[in-house]
Amino acid sequence: MKRVDMIRKIWESNEDLSWEESERLVKLFFEEIKNALSRDERVELRGLGVFGVRERRGRKGRNPRTGDSVDVRPKRVPYFKVSRRLSKEMNKKGD
Repeated sequence: MKRVDMIRKIWESNEDLSWEESERLVKLFFEEIKNALSRDERVELRGLGVFGVRERRGRKGRNPRTGDSVDVRPKRVPYFKVSRRLSKEMNKKGD
């Protein structure tokens, strides 16, 4: 599903909302997730999963073009862990 599909679903299912309001709603939703992650907060969406931030240590890497050794600095990376309920739902056998 693309962002525009999400906006369309919200717009179609809420006749009081304009397209622009639906678009702002989706934008606000993603902005809040991004802001929470930048504050090192965990975002839990029940039934969907958890967004969080992990620290990666610095390491020695290799430049694939030249083969030279390079230092890779430590960094923070976002991750998503799917909920058990969603995982179970996705892996149901032939219902």
